[in-house]
Amino acid sequence: MNRIRKAGKQETAESGNQESKKAKQFCRLFLSSWIPDVLLILSCVPVFLIHSSAAAPIVIGSKKFTESYVLGEIAKRTLSDAGIPVEHRQGMGGTIILWQALRGGQIDAYPEYTGTITQEILKSDRSLSLDEIRESLAKLGVGITEPLGFNNTYALVMRRSEAQRLGVRTISDLRKHPELKIGLTHEFLGRQDGWRPFRERYALPHQNVIGIDHALGYGALANGSIDVKDAYSTDAKIEQNDFLALEDDLQFFPKYEAVFLYRLSTRADALAALRRLEGTLDEKRMVRLNAEAERTKNYTRAADLYFDRDTGSRNSVGESFSQKLARWTLRHLQLAGFSLLLSVIFGIPLGIVASRGGAIGQAILGFASIVQTIPSLALLALLVPLPFFGISVRTAIAALFLYGLLPIVRNTASGLQDIPRSLRESAVALGLSPIARLWEIYLPMASRSILSGIKTSAVINVGTATLAALIGAGGLGEPILSGLSLNDHVTILEGAIPAAVLALLVQWFFDLLDRVLIPRGLRL
Repeated sequence: MNRIRKAGKQETAESGNQESKKAKQFCRLFLSSWIPDVLLILSCVPVFLIHSSAAAPIVIGSKKFTESYVLGEIAKRTLSDAGIPVEHRQGMGGTIILWQALRGGQIDAYPEYTGTITQEILKSDRSLSLDEIRESLAKLGVGITEPLGFNNTYALVMRRSEAQRLGVRTISDLRKHPELKIGLTHEFLGRQDGWRPFRERYALPHQNVIGIDHALGYGALANGSIDVKDAYSTDAKIEQNDFLALEDDLQFFPKYEAVFLYRLSTRADALAALRRLEGTLDEKRMVRLNAEAERTKNYTRAADLYFDRDTGSRNSVGESFSQKLARWTLRHLQLAGFSLLLSVIFGIPLGIVASRGGAIGQAILGFASIVQTIPSLALLALLVPLPFFGISVRTAIAALFLYGLLPIVRNTASGLQDIPRSLRESAVALGLSPIARLWEIYLPMASRSILSGIKTSAVINVGTATLAALIGAGGLGEPILSGLSLNDHVTILEGAIPAAVLALLVQWFFDLLDRVLIPRGLRL
């Protein structure tokens, strides 16, 4: 009798073991079929995201307005003609971003203005001579060329017809018309030599002051949405739109002579090439180049006009649209793909921990949620001053990684929490260890929710990656920023439409993965 009982128990144990083995084999087969595939797909990011010191071109930066783009292209062409490898990172932002990039070694040179250097970079409350500027910058490891030949100072502009109707000729005349709506660039609103001291000097009573993008402000002024805006004296749009530059009768604005700032460690032949630009551009000629850039919507052609001088137009040898689109799209995929890979690598483990609840789980979900509420532009700005980041691709990837965490963490946690209690009890009854239960049963059961979170994160990253162009990281944000600078809707759409199509393709790709990787019984 005892033998029969033992045999029965042995038979039951063997049967349980066989069922356990079958369950384990099924789960291992399932995991081995889709997890490596997903990780392989997500990790297909070109290795040249990691910067190689072997190919180190001179990197020229430029600010986000037409003239800076053009000067950057002129410098690029000058260095290229001298046989020096060069890269131009267009429209990286405002003064502080470019200055930080120069100091941090992300760029080697960029066009700047003496008044801006004095007021914004050196924080001087008096006018400095070029020698004083050079001496102060040298202590910071930065050099300065001689002036390029023109003074691009600030000005306030109005529609000529409106100014004549109101009898406004000087900036002081604005005091008589406090009802006028003023639109100023965000940089001018915050500059040390900007709106606040300017308003005090002229005792302007105006309260209706808004911040607006430099290029969009011209359109707003032309259609009457605003009455006064700040401008640069060499802007081609002043003459094109028949605007009147008001006389700075109290001489508030200092001279803003154009120069190039460069790192003192920059190679000597590159500096020699940049210095050949000194004294070669007067104001009339710079206005002409700016007008050419805005007419053709092509900064390279405007730079070509500089080299042709007055000999007429030249066939520009540059990238075709298809080449530029391929370059923008490839970099965009690199940014979105690598950041998504990091979000998956960190997000799934964090989601597993968060699924257990408690203070730690709440803290993880709370952190991911808080990061998601930070505006993407602000997140980039917060990362730039931190060590290791600066103005670089690393910063863009880090911001996108943080932005992509919440959907993956939340969906992983909710997917695990939604597993029925009966199934959990069955897994325990099989005698599996906690780790085995997680990897062989719970994660496969939550795979649909996890993949849905990855899909959401991927679409978010593709859309948000357009902002990477603000710090010179490239991608489909490049033509969008360029179009904003030129106030050209076609150029904006060159980046916006491919970005939207790319997001749809990513959505479709993950829908396909749902059908391929998720077991039929778990599909919707």
